[in-house]
Amino acid sequence: MTSTQVDPTPPPTAPAPRWRSWLLDGLSEQSARHPGPHGTPPAEHKGHSWWRVMCLTGVDYFSTLGYQPGIAALAAGLLSPFATLVLIALTLLGALPVYRRVAKESPQGEGSIAMLERLLPWWAGKLLVLVLLGFAATDFVITMTLSAADASAHVVENPFAPAALHGANLWITLLLLAALGAVFLKGFREAIGIAVALVGVYLVLNVVVLATSAWQVLSHPVAVGNWWGAMTAQHSSPLAIVGVALLVFPKLALGMSGFETGVAVMPQVRGDAGDDPAKPAGRIRDTRRLLTTAALIMSVFLLLSSLATTILIPQKEFAPGGSANGRALAYLAHEHLGEAFGTVYDISTIAILWFAGASAMAGLLNLVPRYLPRYGMAPEWTRAVRPLVLIFMAIAFGITIVFDASVDDQSGAYATGVLVLMLSASFASTVAARHRGHRGATIGFGAITLVFGYTLVTNVIERPDGLKIALLFILGILLTSFASRVHRAFELRAADVVFDETAERLIEEALAAGPLRVIANEPDERNAADYREKEYSQREETHIPDRGPVLFLEVLVEDSSDFTAELHVHGVEEHGARILRVQGAGVPNTIAAVLMQLRERTGQVPHIYFNWTEGHPFSHLLRFLVFGDGEVAPVAREVLRRAEPDLRRRPRVHVG
Repeated sequence: MTSTQVDPTPPPTAPAPRWRSWLLDGLSEQSARHPGPHGTPPAEHKGHSWWRVMCLTGVDYFSTLGYQPGIAALAAGLLSPFATLVLIALTLLGALPVYRRVAKESPQGEGSIAMLERLLPWWAGKLLVLVLLGFAATDFVITMTLSAADASAHVVENPFAPAALHGANLWITLLLLAALGAVFLKGFREAIGIAVALVGVYLVLNVVVLATSAWQVLSHPVAVGNWWGAMTAQHSSPLAIVGVALLVFPKLALGMSGFETGVAVMPQVRGDAGDDPAKPAGRIRDTRRLLTTAALIMSVFLLLSSLATTILIPQKEFAPGGSANGRALAYLAHEHLGEAFGTVYDISTIAILWFAGASAMAGLLNLVPRYLPRYGMAPEWTRAVRPLVLIFMAIAFGITIVFDASVDDQSGAYATGVLVLMLSASFASTVAARHRGHRGATIGFGAITLVFGYTLVTNVIERPDGLKIALLFILGILLTSFASRVHRAFELRAADVVFDETAERLIEEALAAGPLRVIANEPDERNAADYREKEYSQREETHIPDRGPVLFLEVLVEDSSDFTAELHVHGVEEHGARILRVQGAGVPNTIAAVLMQLRERTGQVPHIYFNWTEGHPFSHLLRFLVFGDGEVAPVAREVLRRAEPDLRRRPRVHVG
């Protein structure tokens, strides 16, 4: 029998519409996996100094000064400075050590989610990642909406704002979000230069405001006496003060946001010239320096701002509708430095709050493509930036409308997302320390995990709306992820197919005698009788020529929850049989991918021979989706049909 030479030139395809090309611009394995300013830079990119990268994460972390003092005063009242001290203690003694460990364990910016993914095998690890992605999406999306809402509050409360803007917080917030989306749709190339300028100006203005506030306090010591007297009148016992501060602390937890972003920006840190890409010691050292410096700066600002706002601003102004609600430091800037300086401060605050949303958006654009397409739980187009931007902006618009652009109402959801990510990071650090035999670190990180767990539970009990929103994100991610997995189940799912030397020799020898004839074999007993019986039954049932050589193809499934993998085909000669063995995530998809690669390498269409499998079709379908096997023959044929629409070029499937 003679074989038919196949023309390897694929048929011409129609050009994609211009809008589609624009929407999917940059869709590739490397660029789409790490888009945005927090992604992995190209090889020629030398990175940035750690302090410059700190400003990139600082637009998220430092911008919380715009609303954190007001939220703290609203939650803790006159005890706000003491509750802030608790927050600072947990930041420096809890979150900072945890994320210094995370930076060491995931120097490529994967964060704690990747650390936990490695702990659980099979579908359990994938489900854990999906749940954590739901909380991460809550954190980042609420960062965008809450920051934009607080920026709109600064716009409306400015004395020079037109009267038409009063009460228009919702529309201003939506406009700011739309502008944020437009930036990413146009192309968000380099953020660090802008971030350095924004953070520098914002921190300098805050130093001026806090220095002026300190002068006001020192010039009027009666203000301190009035605050202290009112506080001790409400809480006469020092133990009561400490107890109440601990109880209200969970409401202030959003003041610890920014650590997860700080780890995500690691690939942008320059490090040392001789860093090992697998374990870049210089990058790890400088990232730890970044995290420590940011935490110390923020702790000082949080304590001083809490003291200044609590002592100098009447408590009624912090309530919803009050002049200091969501803008406590801006209130002081206008009150003590004049309307002109206050307006400059407002503009700076609006800019950094708006750019905090950009940092959160970049975090989402790095996080989602890193996991979901790799799991097969999102279409390939989600590796492109612009489609994801449109999806995230639609979600942000919906949340803003539901909460009517209220900073206070969104703070619970924000804190929930932040605390879950910190809890996961502390737990991952505990496990990592235990695996390395560091007993002291294990105990320390375990204690931090318990504290974050208590804080999260308390926050959820007091503000269940945050958990409800997070559960909606999780449910949405789970439903869309598994729907995508089912929809993409019949793809080839192979990043590449590589044959070793023995496999190439076996293929060449079989090809010399005519078309490639491959028998799909379940690798069970692997003895001489098993191979002889398999070959005899296939020759009899599917009419393989008696003298024609055959190759056995055996697929081993180690983790069926994986979606794509690089396939390494190993050639083996044993028991008188010539065998190609390969490990993949699914039997039929792996067989189809190997056949397609055989066609490309040899220029001839291979033939594959199967046996029917007994059992109910529905149970086989479930086995395929969950375990990667099931009824292999029809699924392999369907995968080939979708991969190659040209019948002349499609590998032949025979079933006996």
